[in-house]
Amino acid sequence: MTESAIGEIVTSELRDELVAAMQRVPEIAGRELTLRPLSGGITNRNFLVEAGGTADRWVIRLAGNDTHLLGISREVEHAATVAAAGVGVGPEVTAFIRPEGILVTRFIVGSAVSDEAVHRPETLRRVADSLRRIHDGPAIPGLFVPFRIVEAYRALAQARGVAIPVEYDLAQSVARRIELAFLTSPVELRPCHNDLLNANFIDDGARIRIVDWEYAGMGDPFFDLGNFSINHELTPDEDAELLEAYDGEARPARLARLTLMRTVSDFREAMWGVLQQGISSLDVDFVAYAGEHFDRLLGGAATPSFERALRVAAGD
Repeated sequence: MTESAIGEIVTSELRDELVAAMQRVPEIAGRELTLRPLSGGITNRNFLVEAGGTADRWVIRLAGNDTHLLGISREVEHAATVAAAGVGVGPEVTAFIRPEGILVTRFIVGSAVSDEAVHRPETLRRVADSLRRIHDGPAIPGLFVPFRIVEAYRALAQARGVAIPVEYDLAQSVARRIELAFLTSPVELRPCHNDLLNANFIDDGARIRIVDWEYAGMGDPFFDLGNFSINHELTPDEDAELLEAYDGEARPARLARLTLMRTVSDFREAMWGVLQQGISSLDVDFVAYAGEHFDRLLGGAATPSFERALRVAAGD
């Protein structure tokens, strides 16, 4: 992780709680600990741990409240992080403390990957390499099917009194067309990260490492590619570069699948924002957040390029 992500203050009550938990980790137990919060994280809190008598550093990851409603399983996150570490992409797992679900990993020394850097051909190649390692890695518990996740988010939000945006029905009709196109050419489920923001990337000098595996599950690897693409607003040429680095070539049908998954990713993100309106206590404008993603989804789905992608993905 990057030094710029380190904060300064941990309350005494929380510090006592974390120190007590760390006594159950053999590598850390009995040492004088210094804890500092790491920036970022809406559904979790992260803390840097330094221990007397060693230069090693760790990251403690605490789950937020009601995150299971977002489809997050800390057991799956733990397993996915272990699997990602095994292929050299995720952070090394030191401990998983049950029943609290506290994940303890080694601190990754590296630099942030900027919004600007993401668009460079070299970075696209390195991201593709890391994703390929993950997707070719061992299976993990948990399933990630975005077409069903948006439906679950809708039901949970409605049960908590959240008004479902009028855009939902339009977006759902778009998603159904995409899902139907995909049925003609199914892909094998692979371990996926499903939340590929550059804030979750660390450049350790040799590889793009990826953290924050709370949404991981077995799913369509093209959701990862499309999610990364739309999150960083890649151009069509950059999508082709990414896919060529990932696949060895940018075949039209697979490029079309990546394009359509950009839309699916926006639908998941929009409904995540809708559900957060009913469960989050953070001072975040989730209404605006959901609206932005619905607008981008529906705008993109109204273009000729979207219709072409549908035809190509379906083999027409």
